[in-house]
Amino acid sequence: MKRAFLDANVLFSAAYTEQSSLLDLWKLTGIRLGTSKYAIEEAQRNLRSESGEARLRLLAEALLVIPEADARLIPASIQLRDKDKPILAAAIAARAAFLVTGDRRDFGHFFANIISGVLVVRPSDLIAVIEEEQQSTTAFVGGE
Repeated sequence: MKRAFLDANVLFSAAYTEQSSLLDLWKLTGIRLGTSKYAIEEAQRNLRSESGEARLRLLAEALLVIPEADARLIPASIQLRDKDKPILAAAIAARAAFLVTGDRRDFGHFFANIISGVLVVRPSDLIAVIEEEQQSTTAFVGGE
């Protein structure tokens, strides 16, 4: 099963409000969502409500929590701020197919690019890719 690593901003945005469209990520089938303790802690630091923190805890329970990874896993040609290196390193170490982030500032120039086997995507792009794969599989199976 493919893995998708969720950046802290995705966790934050999903937990911020009960009506977040990002909650659709947790409804996807055929993919295993993961993150790191570092990302969870970053999201938690930025949530300022008890209800948001409670939602984050519930969402995190459904995730594979990936151990921290050595930033040396990141290719030397990839320039990131220090705060973002643990995110990409953990996604690489987890052999995630996707790094899911809404961080345009630091990861925007990597959107739709593969770094050490990890495709950097926006949340909406991941949903579209997974839904398309499922439709293709359903069409293939149904056409037999």
